[in-house]
Amino acid sequence: MKGRMSEDLEVWIDQDLCTGDGLCVQYAADVFELDIDGLAYVKGEDGELRLAAGQRVPVPADLVLNVIDSAKECPGECIHVHRRSDGKPVAGPLAED
Repeated sequence: MKGRMSEDLEVWIDQDLCTGDGLCVQYAADVFELDIDGLAYVKGEDGELRLAAGQRVPVPADLVLNVIDSAKECPGECIHVHRRSDGKPVAGPLAED
């Protein structure tokens, strides 16, 4: 991932709920990738997949809207976007509409 990281948001995926549709990759390929198991994972700043359960990565500032949209559109409701400062969900299944 290149570019400035958002100081405000981080994202993670619950692979137990992932349906492997790949919408997240279409929205933000610099943040999400499908692995060989067919499930989506987040990528770190180094471009490497973060395979550990619940591992969070910062959201690049220029992809904030794409990452939020991916969480809203995810059919598996498995993408969690949180504020880094207080952990409050801003998009995904735990966010208040």
